[in-house]
Amino acid sequence: RDALAIARPGVDGKEAPLLTIPFDTVMLAPRETKTWRVEFYIGPKDYKLLQALGSGLDRSVDFGFFSPLAKLADSALGFFHELTGNYGFAIVILSILLQVMLTPLSWKSYKAMAVMKKIQPEMQAIQARYKNDPKRMNTEVMELYKRHGTNPLGGCLPMLLQIPIFFALFTALRNSWPLHGAPFILWIKDLSAPDTLFGHLPEVIPLLGGTAVGLLPLVMGGVMFLQQVMSPQTGGDPAQAAMMKWMPVIFTFMFLNFPAGLVLYWLINSIWGFAQTMILQKRTAAQS
Repeated sequence: RDALAIARPGVDGKEAPLLTIPFDTVMLAPRETKTWRVEFYIGPKDYKLLQALGSGLDRSVDFGFFSPLAKLADSALGFFHELTGNYGFAIVILSILLQVMLTPLSWKSYKAMAVMKKIQPEMQAIQARYKNDPKRMNTEVMELYKRHGTNPLGGCLPMLLQIPIFFALFTALRNSWPLHGAPFILWIKDLSAPDTLFGHLPEVIPLLGGTAVGLLPLVMGGVMFLQQVMSPQTGGDPAQAAMMKWMPVIFTFMFLNFPAGLVLYWLINSIWGFAQTMILQKRTAAQS
C-alpha cells in the first residue's frame, strides 16, 4: 500500500490541504477493469468511534502523561451520561465521586496544615534564637516536628498524590468529543464552548480583549477565594503567601476561555473543597 502524499497548494491565494495517493502506472487491456481500495477516515476525533473502527486510529487522541487514568475517566463519563442523559450531570457526579475518594487525603493534608499553623510561634522563636547557628536551628526544628507528630511535607504530599487524578480527568474532558454541542442547564448550551453569559470583553482591553465572560468562571473564582481564606495559613515565605492570594484571580482569568465542561468540573471541586474545609475546621476546633 503506497503512502499518502500531503501537500498544501494555493487556492484563491490561500493554502488548502491536499491528500493524494500515488499509484504505479497500469496498462489495461480492452474492457479490463482494475479497482483500488483505499481506506481512510475523515471526521471528529471521537475516541470510542475510533476504537470501534480499529487500525489504531484511537491513538490519535492524546490523553497525556496519565493516559490510563484519563481513559478510565472517559469511560466513567460515558457511563454516567448513559444514566443521566446529560453530560453536565455526568461531570458533576464524576467530580463528586472523585472528591469522596480523595477525602481521606484531604483530611490528612488539612490536619498537617493546622498543626503547622499551631507551631508557627515556636518555630519562629527557634529561628530567632539560633539564627547564627543553622545546624542547631535545624536540629531544634526537627525536634519540634517530632514532638507534634508532623512534618513540613505533611500538608503537601497528600495534595501531590491527587495531581495525577486531577490531570487525568482534566485531559479526559478536554478530549471528549461528545461534549461538542452537549447542553447542560439554563444558559449552558454547549459544554465544549466557553461560558459567554455576560458577553465578551471589549477589544480595547490589553491581552483580554475579546475574552468571553461567563458566570461559571466568576463563581469558581469566588469559591476558590473563600476556600483560601478559610484554609490554615502556615506562614513562611511572604512572596509565596502573596502568590497564593492571587491564585483565585489568576485561575478565574485563565478559565474564562476554557470550555464550560472543564470549568464545571473545577467549580464542583472548588465547592467541595470549600465545604470540606469548613467541616474539617469545625471538627479540628471541637477536638482541640
